[in-house]
Amino acid sequence: MSPRKQAKPKAKAPDGKMTIGELARRTGMTIRNIRAHQTRGLLPPPEVHGRTGYYDESHVARIELTREMQGEGLNLEAIRRVLESSGGSSQGIVDFARAVRAPFEDETPEIFEADELAKAWGVKKVEPKLLRYGERLGMLRELDDGKVEVLSPRLERAGQELIALGVSPAAGMATAEKLREHAEGVARAYLDLFVTEIWEPFDKAGQPAEDWPKVREALDRMRPLASDALLAMFQITMGETTERAGEQTLQEAGKPPRRAKSSRSKRSRSKSSRRS
Repeated sequence: MSPRKQAKPKAKAPDGKMTIGELARRTGMTIRNIRAHQTRGLLPPPEVHGRTGYYDESHVARIELTREMQGEGLNLEAIRRVLESSGGSSQGIVDFARAVRAPFEDETPEIFEADELAKAWGVKKVEPKLLRYGERLGMLRELDDGKVEVLSPRLERAGQELIALGVSPAAGMATAEKLREHAEGVARAYLDLFVTEIWEPFDKAGQPAEDWPKVREALDRMRPLASDALLAMFQITMGETTERAGEQTLQEAGKPPRRAKSSRSKRSRSKSSRRS
């Protein structure tokens, strides 16, 4: 009887590397789907050692980005084109895509009972049309259990202060709509600035992998700069506007009051005209 051949021990994976099975467990994907991603050009090929293919953190990041982009409504072909245009820098585009989708400011929404919100607004009951108005402006969200989610507590507090001064909720909401329109213009101005001055030169240069961090840093730094610039410009224009309004009010107040003609003087003038 010939002696049994002993199985060769499995080769140890290089540091930081993982097999396709380990990648599947790490990402929650099936091996079949990972191979399908490779076929579609969504995932780079593994690094081969001997006869075994090994994957690393860049493959994990690429799979996570693909999922995020699918969640944004992109199909796999569109995702492939975006990834292909990144010049192979999966980590760079992952970081940039996450920075783009990150909220501008991390403000935690607050939940109000319907009667709590009515009390804060100084009314017996919040009208449904006013809630729908707030939803359209992106300020409120009516929940299934009848509660209301206030997406910007800071804006809500400002509204409550106006109501305390005697402004109606409807008037405050209308003012918020005007502010939103102006804010959208400011947002577009900064977006155009970023695209024209930063993204387009980067894109024309072929999106070099070493410059992805610089582009992301520019995006991150422009966020607070936009807020600071908007606040500074608002303070200037608010000061000028109130100064002009104040001057006009003082000029009106300095004019002598118009005297009302008495009915007696009218009658006396009428008698004088009859005598003549």
